[in-house]
Amino acid sequence: MFSQLSDNLEGVFKKLRGHGKLSEKNVSDALREVRMALLEADVEFKVAKDFIANVKEKALGEEVLKSITPGQQIVKIFHDELVNLLGGDAEPLDLNPPGRILIVGLNGAGKTTTSAKLAVRLRKEGRKPLLVACDLMRPAAIEQLATLGREIDVPVFTPEPGEKDVIKVAKQALKWVEDQRGTVTIFDTAGRQEVDEGLIKELKNLREFLNPREVLLVADAATGQQAVNVANTFDEAVGVTGIILTKLDGDARGGAALSMRSVTQKPIKFAGVGEKVSQLEAFVPDRMAGRILGMGDVVGLVEAASEAIEEEEAMRMAKKIKNASFDFNDFLQQIKMMRRMGPLENILGMLPGMGGSKLPDMSGDERRMKHIEAIILSMTNKERARPQIINGRRRIRIARGSGTSVSQVNGLLKQFSQMRKMMKSKGKLQKMMKQLGGGSLPGGLPPGFGR
Repeated sequence: MFSQLSDNLEGVFKKLRGHGKLSEKNVSDALREVRMALLEADVEFKVAKDFIANVKEKALGEEVLKSITPGQQIVKIFHDELVNLLGGDAEPLDLNPPGRILIVGLNGAGKTTTSAKLAVRLRKEGRKPLLVACDLMRPAAIEQLATLGREIDVPVFTPEPGEKDVIKVAKQALKWVEDQRGTVTIFDTAGRQEVDEGLIKELKNLREFLNPREVLLVADAATGQQAVNVANTFDEAVGVTGIILTKLDGDARGGAALSMRSVTQKPIKFAGVGEKVSQLEAFVPDRMAGRILGMGDVVGLVEAASEAIEEEEAMRMAKKIKNASFDFNDFLQQIKMMRRMGPLENILGMLPGMGGSKLPDMSGDERRMKHIEAIILSMTNKERARPQIINGRRRIRIARGSGTSVSQVNGLLKQFSQMRKMMKSKGKLQKMMKQLGGGSLPGGLPPGFGR
């Protein structure tokens, strides 16, 4: 996410910080590079031009150029302007009764999956969400929503097979909603490959009938400027109240996110950052600006950890480590907790100074984690609790059961044994915890994994 832009900006700011004093020429040259970086990231031309003009006006002020750290001052100005560009303060959803949310967008943007993700998020906030399938053009979309509803345990209203009247479906759904006693209803609507008159007419009629509190446009961040154009079209037709950007985890440029708010004047309310139903983040401009500038998002990291790791479980794990009674059952639980936090790249990307190309290639670590998990799952409960009983015959069985080699099993057992020895020494344990910053698992990963 934004890795290309982050890399380019880092180079520019490094040059600025390298000057003891800054001249107008230094600033102008740097901002010219920033403008090119924004355009390469697929930021809309006028947005980039206005943004640079705002930064330049503030950066050329006497208090900046004559300050002790002018380079740092300009980075601060850039951060503040970036926050303004992304929308200032985050705007919450309007969920006052009747609490209806209309989801709109083109085919392929991820409307149906996003509807389920939003339901999961609202339920975590203590609400009772309901889902309504209004995409009558694609029976597969109705079935997909019904399947997702079962997976996340959220009730879903599905129309009769072959039904083509979306208003009739909406009327039936509202009666169903009354019986379900839900507090928020999410309506997943039809899309097209391109915006056409038929789609717009249908959405206008549905919006007029439902009178929803929110009309959220789901837009694919990877489509760049096309996403901005689509947002304008939908807004003119049905009055969009907010935007949800999907696939933000896979878009290295991120220009659509930077252009969307400025061009449409509609707030970006959420961002999809992965395929899991839990991976829908509130879009907070200040924190997003920090990520783009390599400052990280520590608040986001803490939130992700608090959602994935229960306090009681964390205390239990800490006690076991302190008493050196940490076993393979605990190790397996630790891996699962990390998985709930999302991909390792996302976690590292929230750490200050870990943006852009600084992020290591985590694909190997993900693969090795899966191997480790497979090995532990191939052990019996007794073996997990008492690894010292795992003899040669057991190691061969575990390797076969996990699809790994005996040497990989030996490597994990050796590393685990060393880790437990460290836990018995307070000094060694502190040293190991410091080393955790350079590895994704305690003690690192055993040699030979994934090679």
